[in-house]
Order: sequence, then structure tokens, then C-alpha cells
Amino acid sequence: MSVHTSTQTTHYHVQKRRRAQFLEDWRANHRTVVALEDVPMQVTERGSRIGVYVGADGDRATRTMDALAHEIDPGVTTTIHRHSWDAMLFVVAGHGWIEIDGRRVEYGPGDSLHIPAWAWHRGGNDAGDTVRYLSFSSEPLLETMGMAIIEDAGHTPVAELPPRPPYSAGRDGSDPYAARLRRLARDQDARRSGRLHTDWDELELRNTPRGTRTTFLLDRAIGYQASGITMAMFEIGPGRAQSMHRHPGEAWLYVVEGSGESYLGPEPEGGTRHPWKKGDIIVVDHFLWHQHINTDPERTAKVVRIHMFDSLLETMRALCDPLVLFEEPPEHIRDAQAGDPSTIDWPTVTRPTWP
Repeated sequence: MSVHTSTQTTHYHVQKRRRAQFLEDWRANHRTVVALEDVPMQVTERGSRIGVYVGADGDRATRTMDALAHEIDPGVTTTIHRHSWDAMLFVVAGHGWIEIDGRRVEYGPGDSLHIPAWAWHRGGNDAGDTVRYLSFSSEPLLETMGMAIIEDAGHTPVAELPPRPPYSAGRDGSDPYAARLRRLARDQDARRSGRLHTDWDELELRNTPRGTRTTFLLDRAIGYQASGITMAMFEIGPGRAQSMHRHPGEAWLYVVEGSGESYLGPEPEGGTRHPWKKGDIIVVDHFLWHQHINTDPERTAKVVRIHMFDSLLETMRALCDPLVLFEEPPEHIRDAQAGDPSTIDWPTVTRPTWP
């Protein structure tokens, strides 16, 4: 007996409606700047408070990364959980600790941390001030592929929890299966041995041709093994601007210190300037020309930048070749926009404060 399944219409019409609805929903949820005051903090069963800057759980849908704010009060230890995606944290305020697969890491304001996929982790605050940090994760991307899984184990001791998913070691042989086992085993060995913590006091900001001074916070260039998310920080001089550029994929910028505005538009001219301040997140949508400007004539502005260059954009580069996936004006225009950062009297780098 045969069974026929039918939508009662052609696949052409179904796909056309579905694609149109997807774009309509996406545009309806688009934000350019998410202000600090628009991110209410809500009590959770983990023992912490969480607010959503960008993500489906806060009615601000995204396809690749989410951005959440977390707070832990003094004397609190959260429940322990793990998930199939990895996450990056940037500490805004307070001194606390995080336990990752039984390894305890102490942190303070300005520190950055990496939580690998499938690593059991919990946080705590033994100090006198509330801890606040931002998290950026690839959960939406894994959800798109049907691979987003989360497991909460309450306050179960680490010794009683199962380890990360096992994997087979490499195998001798020249056949494709043996080659795959070796390749994936090497990848897992590397991912499970990457860095977990960048201390603020380790940072060294260096001048760039784009008019800013910058440093990596979490990136494979400094020993991290994240699944494509990269995080860096740049500082803009008083009254100065970063040079204009554009690229595909979402980029988010969290304002650590200072105030200013960002130019966003489909062309280098004729776009809109969007003001921002400390605690806001700037959302740079796909392939928009953008430029970040420090409007304060006396103080610098520090911004943490997050995107998925090492995974999503590298894949897109291969798929879209020969299209250019990072574009900036010719050097003489770029240099005129940005100015020479060596002429700026940069202040001593000190840990961020809150609020």
C-alpha cells in the first residue's frame, strides 16, 4: 500500500512563501542599537538574573549568535549545566569564579572567558559586589541545524556527572574512514586543550591602520579553540573614528566605555548615524557599510567586537568566491577617515568600571 503526502500546492509556491515570510520576520526583529535600559534582568532557576540583548528568548531573533547579560549576587552559586554550543564571556563588573569541567577560574572586570561545547560549568560569587558579565554564543546557529541541546544538573557534584561526549581515537590506515577518524580526533584533542581565560592585565593594545588601537580577547590566534566566534576590543581616540568598512555576517559591538555613534548604510554615503553609550550593543547587519565614531572630544571609547569570522564567514568566502567578503575604501581614503593613531595620547589601560 502506497501513501502519498501532498501539500496541495507546488514546491515552488511553498518555498516562495516560506522565503518571503523568513525575510519579513527577520526584518521585523532587526535592531541597530540595543540600549542598556531595554534589557530587563529577570530571575532564573539557575540562581542568577539574565537579560537578552539579542536572541529569540528576548524577542530579538538572530540566526548566528546571541548576546545575553548575566548577574550573580554575593553568596550565590548557580546550578551546573552544559550545552552543545560554546560561549564567550566578557566580565563587566564584580569578582567571581566559574568552574569548567571541575576547573575553577577566578575573574574580575574586563576579563574574558571561553566555555567549550559540552563542558559542565557553574558560576559563583564569594565577594561583596554583584557580578555582571555578557555572554555571546553560537546557540542560534546550532538551533538552525537542529543540534542545540542544553542539560541542567542542578547542584550535582562534578564527580557524579558524565564527561563530555566520547570520541574515537585515530586509526592507522589509508582509507577514507581511517583518515576521518584521525582528522576528527586531532580536532577534538585541540578543542579540549584550548585556553579558557584572558586576564585584563595581560592585554596589550596596538595601533592599527584603521585609526584605533586593538587587541584580541578570545581568538585562535592567542590559543583559544572556539567554534568560530572571535572577540576583540578596540579603542577609539577622543573625537576620532574607525575607518569605514563592510562585511557579511552579523557583527556585534558592546560599548565598554565612552559614547559615540555609528554610521550604517548600504552605501558609504547617505546612511544613518545611530548614537550609543556605555552598556549598549551595536548591531551591524549583513554587508552594511559602517563606521564607529567617538563623539567625546576628551575621552577614548572602548568597544568589544564579536562575530563568527572563523566559521560562518570563512565558509561564505568559499561559497561566494570571487566576491569580496571584507571591503574598505582605498588606503588614502581609509587613512583620511581614521587618522594616524600614533598621534593620540592614549591613556593607561585600566579595568572597566560599572555602571
